[in-house]
Amino acid sequence: MTQYSIGQFAKKSGLSIDTLRYYEKEAIIFSQRDSNNRRYYLEADYEWLLFILRLKKTGMTIKNIKEYAKLRYQGDSTISNRLKLLFEQLEILKVKQTEISQNIEFIEDKIEIYKKMTL
Repeated sequence: MTQYSIGQFAKKSGLSIDTLRYYEKEAIIFSQRDSNNRRYYLEADYEWLLFILRLKKTGMTIKNIKEYAKLRYQGDSTISNRLKLLFEQLEILKVKQTEISQNIEFIEDKIEIYKKMTL
């Protein structure tokens, strides 16, 4: 079982040590401690962190990520609550997708108007 020091884990994840400590303080991730009380992380922690980073890319708030993490660490009995958070984020993304599509259409229309004016 591979163990990563906080420095190694920061390098592997592309995050700073301070960010990892912040995520721990916010109870989003948890490290293990060795006999010298130094933090270490496992591959499963890395997979979880990748999931967290993906949630961030979707625009999920830290507040909701913290709630999701809390539920995850409580176990499978919280799956319905986690699903609720994911469905809420999906709806937010769909609204943004519609807005982006409308903005693209607006710009494309303006480009067409200018192209006709220059001919």
